[in-house]
Amino acid sequence: MKAAAAERATGEAAAADGALARYEHLYINGAWVTPEDGGLMESLDPSTGRPWAMVAFGGKRDIDRAVAAARAAFEGPWGRMPPHERAALLRRFADLYQAAAPRLAEVESRDNGRAHRESRADAGSHHQAYHWFASLADKQGGRTIPLDASVHAYTERLPIGVVGAITPWNVPLMAACWKLGPALAAGCTVVLKPAELTSCSSLELARLFEEAGFPPGVVNIVPGYGAGGAGDHLVTHPGVDKITFTGEGATAKEILRRGADTLKKFTFELGGKAPHILFADADLEQAINAATGSAWALCGQSCALGSRVLVERAVYDQVAEAFAARAAKVRVGRPLDEATHMGPQASAVQRDKTLSYIARGNEEGARLIVGGAAVEGPEFDGGYYVQPTVFADVANDMAIARDEIFGPVAALIPFEGEDEAVALANDTAYGLTAGLWTQDLGRAHRTAARIRAGVVWVNTYRYLRWSIPYGGFKASGWGRENGLEALEPYLETRATVISTTGAFPDAYAQ
Repeated sequence: MKAAAAERATGEAAAADGALARYEHLYINGAWVTPEDGGLMESLDPSTGRPWAMVAFGGKRDIDRAVAAARAAFEGPWGRMPPHERAALLRRFADLYQAAAPRLAEVESRDNGRAHRESRADAGSHHQAYHWFASLADKQGGRTIPLDASVHAYTERLPIGVVGAITPWNVPLMAACWKLGPALAAGCTVVLKPAELTSCSSLELARLFEEAGFPPGVVNIVPGYGAGGAGDHLVTHPGVDKITFTGEGATAKEILRRGADTLKKFTFELGGKAPHILFADADLEQAINAATGSAWALCGQSCALGSRVLVERAVYDQVAEAFAARAAKVRVGRPLDEATHMGPQASAVQRDKTLSYIARGNEEGARLIVGGAAVEGPEFDGGYYVQPTVFADVANDMAIARDEIFGPVAALIPFEGEDEAVALANDTAYGLTAGLWTQDLGRAHRTAARIRAGVVWVNTYRYLRWSIPYGGFKASGWGRENGLEALEPYLETRATVISTTGAFPDAYAQ
């Protein structure tokens, strides 16, 4: 507790006097420890391109320590703890999280450039998700299997063991919540490796787990690099029973290859190129609110955003004009300014990737109607800002319609009728989310039923709740997060068969 309090005080003092915040320790086995074969890295403020924090990162030996601690906790106090006691600890953590949410939101915005109004709303709801998962901790009963009077057979649901959780840089707090909540409710222990670009908010979580009274080793937090570093060692470690990963599909494929030798289990929440379908009979004002809001939220850095806006031709020009008008209203600025609608991209690499796709859209013949460049001006110097951008007359085979850009770029694609809308919506390698707007109830049901996506929103968009399963078809991933289904990847089934007679025939009697 004293170490956590000291580290928290250091971070707050740094924020107050303008010096670098210090996150110089890993959290392993209930203690704040110095990296053994890692070191310190700078965390850059995407709004300025300058360091705002120094952060510890771990190496292979640090992962070894964390996995050993997680295994000892799983086979020791956490594994022996009754489910209702695990639930009580999760609830205590959720209450602490609620109180800490303003601080967590500020750290996330400093770390990844997300507009504070978004981070605050997001982090302000996570405690409800942790409470939801706590409520499931003692509900994982098995079943009896009817056979005959000579046998009693039943199943049990058991935690899978030690989980390696690898989270992305765009929404580190939300991704951690969606992994830690079900894993802990199921009775697993966790080694969390946040993305090296945005590790600070995850280390803040360690302080809350410590304060809540979780046994040492139940949650371990080791920032680090992926390929060849902490992430790679976590994936290949024989002491890890499962990997849950949120990120790019190419990385997921490499994780599968690297982890195959140990035959561990995997859950992947990967990319998306979501279709957002606007039928001519929709309430266009509400539909445009949703379509423009989801196009530029998180500066476009979310796999769930409706970046392919499919618009029925009868209202296509009207929607294109509305997109241009709304883009002009987006206030781009410093993340912690409460007036800011959209902050910078999270890194220079991501900014450059977005600008390269904008150039490609122009080359392929799409019509740029607004944006299309980096944001300039003395107040943006050094930052990774990109203008809200809209392309019209986009064909579904263009790169800006097929690839996940992860930037504030919307592609408007015209269509005629339900059949073409569905064909365009499904003509993608991805299948994470989709949205559609219509006032025709029959059309709503018909269209939603034909879309190959894990989540379909009708007359709303990006409605995310802890009780609604979230995950994708096709290249968008394996498994589900949230909902009752979220616990499934963290559980094993054991069948037990008991003879009620104890009789067993002699196979060699005759």
